[in-house]
Amino acid sequence: MEAFLVFLTKNPLHMVLFGTAVVTGGMLIWPFISRLSKPGKEVGAAQAVQMINRRDGVVIDVREPAEFNAGHIPNAKNIPQGQLQGRVKDLQKFKAKPVIVVCATGNRSRAAAAALQKSGFDEAYTLQGGMAAWRQASLPVEK
Repeated sequence: MEAFLVFLTKNPLHMVLFGTAVVTGGMLIWPFISRLSKPGKEVGAAQAVQMINRRDGVVIDVREPAEFNAGHIPNAKNIPQGQLQGRVKDLQKFKAKPVIVVCATGNRSRAAAAALQKSGFDEAYTLQGGMAAWRQASLPVEK
C-alpha cells in the first residue's frame, strides 16, 4: 500500500489517471447500487407490452396533464402523482390486474408504485426508463 501511495505522489499525472479510473468505475456500478437502494418492481417496455396485451394490464401515467397531453401510452389513465393518494379508490377495480406506473423517466413513478403497493396493489410496477424508454423502443404513443 505504501509503495502505491509513493507511486501516486511521484507524478501528478498518476493521481489524475487513478482518479479517472475511480470515477469511471463508480459510474459503471452506480446503476446497480441505485437499484438496490430503491425497492420496487420494475418492468421494461417489452415486459409492459406483454402485461398489457396478455394480462389486461393497466397503465397509470403520473405526469402532469400537459406532459400527458404531449404524448402518452395508448389507453393510459392520467392521475398526476400529487393526486394519486386521493384517487386510489378510483383504481380499486384494477387491484387484481398488473398496474404499470409511468412518468417521464421512471423517477416519479417509483414513489407512486410504492404508494400503490402499500394500498394493496400487489402487482404495481414501474416502467423502467419511463416514457423516454417507451419512445426509444418505438412503441405507440397517443396524443
